Parts: sequence; C-alpha cells; structure tokens
Amino acid sequence: MRVLVTNDDGIASAGLTVLAEAALEAGHEVVVAAPHRQYSGASAALTAQEQDGHLVLVDERPPGLPDGVTAFGVKAAPALITFVAAFGAFGPKPDVVMSGINLGANTGRATLHSGTVGAALSASSHGIRAMAVSIASAKPQHWDTARQVSARGLHWLVEQPWHDRVLNINVPDVAPDRLRGLRAASLASFGAVQARVKEKGSGYVQLTYSGAEAEEEPGTDHYLLARGWATISMVRAPVDDETGIVLPTFDGAVAGDDAEKIHVSTGTVMSSGNDAVAGEIAEDDEESA
Repeated sequence: MRVLVTNDDGIASAGLTVLAEAALEAGHEVVVAAPHRQYSGASAALTAQEQDGHLVLVDERPPGLPDGVTAFGVKAAPALITFVAAFGAFGPKPDVVMSGINLGANTGRATLHSGTVGAALSASSHGIRAMAVSIASAKPQHWDTARQVSARGLHWLVEQPWHDRVLNINVPDVAPDRLRGLRAASLASFGAVQARVKEKGSGYVQLTYSGAEAEEEPGTDHYLLARGWATISMVRAPVDDETGIVLPTFDGAVAGDDAEKIHVSTGTVMSSGNDAVAGEIAEDDEESA
C-alpha cells in the first residue's frame, strides 16, 4: 500500500520520521508531504500560500528520514495537503494517510480544532484510510513508544473495509516498558488544553491557556491517557444527523412550472473533481501572500 505521512507541526518535526519508519517496516511505500511551518489548530482548513496560482513547495526533509523516501515541504495547511494528495499531487493517490506524530495530546471534543486530526478527516472524505497520532508531550523523550502504538494502529487500519472513519491515537510519553497498554476510548467532554478569557479591553481580548485535569470520566481518552494508557478512538467527518429532529421548513413564492426554470449557482470553489483542485504545485522558496 502507498502511505502518505503528514502533520501539523511542520516538515522539520521528528514525528514524521517515526511514522514513516513504522510504515516502511510494515512493507508499505511511503511519501512525506507536510506543511513548511506549524499549522497547529488549523482543523480541516483548506488554506495555502500560492504564487501565480500554484501551491508552493520548499526543499526540506524531516530529520533522520531514510534517503529513499520522497519528501515535500508544502506551503499549505495539512488538510489541503491530503486534499490535493487525493488527486495525485504527490504521486499516485495514497491508500492510507498517517498524520502526526503531533507534539501534545489531541483528546476530547477539542479534536475538532486539531490540524493533525483535520488532515486525517480530509483524507477520509476522499476515500482514503486515515489515522492521526499524538504524543502527550511538547518535547517527547520516548518516540519508540509512539512508534510501537502507531504500528499496531496501522496494522489494524489496513485490514478494515471502510474508509469514512479515522483512528485518533494518543500515546503517553513513557518508556515502552512503562506503557500500560492500548485501550479503546470515547472522547472526553474537554481537551488536553483549555482556553479562558483573561482580559477584555478596547479593541482586544487576551486569552490564557492551561492544561486540563483528568476529570472523572472513566473510559474517555483524556482520563485513560493521564493514567498511562495509550488510547484509540474512532471519529468521523461531518455526517447528517439522523436523530429524528423535525427541522423548520417553508415554501417560497415560486411554485409549479416556474420553479423548474430556476437554476442558481452554488459558487463552488473546491469540489471532488480534478478540475476544481486549487492550482498546480510549483517549487519556489519565495513567500507569497
């Protein structure tokens, strides 16, 4: 299988190499395409820096990446990278996307904002199996543990028949012999980091961020992670909510034969068609707006 490795911490992150090596050891073909800078908190944004309508590449590689692995630094958000990868931007369409290894946990409902998870969700929306991996440290000391858990997740993922769900994996930064194991987990009702308004003034709002305590939510990702377990959760891209809620509707003034004559443009910029992808890719080190 062909595996694309990406992240939201940027092309210089060692976490890319860890995932690439795990995929190589499993016998997969690997290509790396990651943002040229950090895109943490980008969610599934399709933003990029372009020059003359082209996405811009930079000549950079993750530290320690094996010489035989092709790598692209891209001036784009991670979700856009997996979006264009689905249409052959970095070689044949990947069968699997591995996103990470993120520096810091991605737990709870705060995964909504994660660029790491957003890249995986973007891939899944184009029929690509995907997983996001995070390690609970800003300066990891135990990459081997994350590599071991990632390899388990990848092995399971490639055996599954579906492509519309994403594995979200979180690993504690502990030595392999200190890891309690891997457990399936639901999403906590909060994230690993919580933001609060510290001060409001004329023309500004100042926020403060703090780590969240593991509240008593047994079975959730944050709760288990704080107690030494690696966690694995299943998340999905947006789907219709079919809970039977009756939504408000009304009929307009136009009806009957007149309604059949109305054709309104939807103003689509991005779509699943090859001709709608945002521009070609060009190698250029110059910054563009």
